[in-house]
Amino acid sequence: MNKDAKREDLKQRLITAAEDQIREHGLGGLKARAVTAQAGCALGALYNAVEDLDMLVLHVNSKTLARLGQELAQAVRPDMTAKAALLALAHAYVAFATQNERLWIALFEHRLPEGRDIPDWHKQDHEQLIAQINGPLSQLVPGLSGDQLSMRGRTLFAAVQGVVHLSFKGRFVGVPREHLQSEVAALVTALVG
Repeated sequence: MNKDAKREDLKQRLITAAEDQIREHGLGGLKARAVTAQAGCALGALYNAVEDLDMLVLHVNSKTLARLGQELAQAVRPDMTAKAALLALAHAYVAFATQNERLWIALFEHRLPEGRDIPDWHKQDHEQLIAQINGPLSQLVPGLSGDQLSMRGRTLFAAVQGVVHLSFKGRFVGVPREHLQSEVAALVTALVG
């Protein structure tokens, strides 16, 4: 195995270990030493393979976004109406978040240190989720320009994400978990008519 292949193998082992640690302990419980121990490498190897722990979390989050994107894509059938497709997307989103709670929370709670920008590759991982909303949304509101459609898709995503996040955090305004699916469906229906 050449040097680049070894580095990529190490990077993937670190990502898998960090994903396991977040799944088990949450983002707040992620520790570099536990990740490197699970990956079978020295602590310094983490910084050679992925820069730092923050970048490692971004790689885990990208992997989570890819899995979420696949779940959303599988939720929509070609014969669905636009409204049914948006409801199916919302249902799949809530199901994914519920089944992968700690990884889902890491998507929204992780913050890079001040002065560091999110890399373009990670921003694009988020955009593919919005694109899945924009397809059916453009059928419901055909007069929107590209920018308006993007904004409306982000608004719809943020509304659903907010309801799920408040529920998971147990906030007093949060929807009880047993009603999360039905209330998200009601929200989407109210927003898209």
